[in-house]
Amino acid sequence: MKKVKLGKYQHYKGKFYKVIGVARHSETMEELVVYKALYASKEFGKNALWVRPKKMFLEFVVVDGKKVPRFKVIGK
Repeated sequence: MKKVKLGKYQHYKGKFYKVIGVARHSETMEELVVYKALYASKEFGKNALWVRPKKMFLEFVVVDGKKVPRFKVIGK
């Protein structure tokens, strides 16, 4: 599977995130991408941390009939 680069990403819906690492689930050993929001949210606060399965993080989604990455790397 493709390697996840550390750095800044843009979600296909427009918000920005910073990937801080890749972890493993302690029971299944599934790789999970650990990333933080680069924005403040009323619901989750500032710089909320998130995890998502690596496979899902790297997948493509269809938006307006066009295949685009769920997260696009945009810098460090």
